[in-house]
Amino acid sequence: MTNQHQSTRGEPRVALVTCTDLVDLDPDDRLVLDPLTARGIAAEAVVWDDPDADWSSYDLVVLRSPWDYALRRDEFVAWAASVPTLVNPADVVRWNTDKRYLAELSAAGVPTVPTSWVEPGESWSPPAETGEYVLKPSVSAGSQDTGRYDLADPEHRDLAHAHVRRLSTAGRTTMVQPYLSAVDSEGETALLFLAGPDGLAYSHAIRKGPMLTGPDLGPDGLYKAEEIRPRAPRPEQLAVAERTLAAVPGGTRQLLYARVDLIPGPDGDPVLVELELTEPSLFIGYADGAPDRLATAIATHLARRA
Repeated sequence: MTNQHQSTRGEPRVALVTCTDLVDLDPDDRLVLDPLTARGIAAEAVVWDDPDADWSSYDLVVLRSPWDYALRRDEFVAWAASVPTLVNPADVVRWNTDKRYLAELSAAGVPTVPTSWVEPGESWSPPAETGEYVLKPSVSAGSQDTGRYDLADPEHRDLAHAHVRRLSTAGRTTMVQPYLSAVDSEGETALLFLAGPDGLAYSHAIRKGPMLTGPDLGPDGLYKAEEIRPRAPRPEQLAVAERTLAAVPGGTRQLLYARVDLIPGPDGDPVLVELELTEPSLFIGYADGAPDRLATAIATHLARRA
């Protein structure tokens, strides 16, 4: 299914990749359409698994909101590999759609949330110590299948065990992380970077309010609602974001965008929660000039392929 925004012969054509539940794009992404038109770029929303989509007809294919891929990651990664004009590119998609990349970034010296992994079929019991923990699959989007558990509560311990067992039965790897309580007051800081002439450049940042209120109780939509507002990052947050991006395999010049999500650790220093390189919300509606900067980033990648 394709929703045409503009299509004029001779103009560069860009596909903005989405999913069936968002055929008209996420409202935030629609903000880039007029700036693209102003640059003479024809942009269309295209569903990633639409069998009638002709990806070869586009000069650039931009991943935006294909948020239903998590249960079909192999299919999604194979599709990405079939689209040579994809940004971010297929190698990045393969690496970034499994959050086990956090272990690689940690080994490279990036401060990350401490994480252990439960592979399908492995036995797991909640840690003996009490405290709050987050459980989620290593392949996920929109905070789906993610829960917060207070291990001092016997019912939560049982629910945590059931959560891991449910993911394991489905062939999915579980991430186990301590809940960083600073998120309740400080929130999560997402720093957005967009492509420029010399590679990625910082664009803007937002504060995301705490989202996890308790155990995972099953599907509740394509993504969980978020409380968002603009934020000016601190120098130490920018420094961690830059360290994170410096560790991306293949470098950042190949990237159209990146989102670095940080939370204060126990000592107050920022730690990486996720590095979003595949289909992040870019929150361009929360920063003056951000829709234009995204359009310029797309134009920059088009020029490199000309």
